[in-house]
Amino acid sequence: MVISLNVLDFKIKRVLVDLGSSANIIQWRVLEQAKLTGSIIPATKLLAEFNLASVTTRGEILLPTNVEGLMKTTLFEVIDGDMGYNIILGRPWLHEMKALPSTYDQLLKFPTPEGIKQIRGDQPTRREMDAISVSSNKGKEHAS
Repeated sequence: MVISLNVLDFKIKRVLVDLGSSANIIQWRVLEQAKLTGSIIPATKLLAEFNLASVTTRGEILLPTNVEGLMKTTLFEVIDGDMGYNIILGRPWLHEMKALPSTYDQLLKFPTPEGIKQIRGDQPTRREMDAISVSSNKGKEHAS
């Protein structure tokens, strides 16, 4: 499911909510644009099977995220290179938010002090990302 997310005072688009990811991931270039690279905590980790390969992180960063008025401090692994999405929110974020995603309904529900809130998936962005993925995979198929 693709959503938008407020990080600090920035609205970040192309955020993937990924039940299969064991980490929250942010791209280096997003932090560069926000002038936050100085806040990165040096740490290297190996993310296995990320983008069909293994990727070494450039560090970690703690950032406040705001979803429908619910503020959470989120730990992100910082990677350099293109992953298609600006941020990937994995199981750590979903557990912290106590969020229940529904891929069928393209909906993310989570409790707040004011009651249950929800975020709808960004269907136009998801379709755009799917089209990019399909076009980049064309020509990579090999004939046997």
